[in-house]
Amino acid sequence: MRRSLLSLLLAAAALALLAGCGNKGPLVLPPARTAPPAPAPAASAPAPASTATDASTGHA
Repeated sequence: MRRSLLSLLLAAAALALLAGCGNKGPLVLPPARTAPPAPAPAASAPAPASTATDASTGHA
């Protein structure tokens, strides 16, 4: 008798734990965050004429 009562109590506790877990109702999403604007790329200046390479050798 004692063993069946203990088993019944354990089964009731397991059922109560399983029934109470998880969110009930519709899915709730967090508010959307807007991404910060990307920094503008730095303007590249043309290379000075003195750094031009010789096409045949690849050296300056």
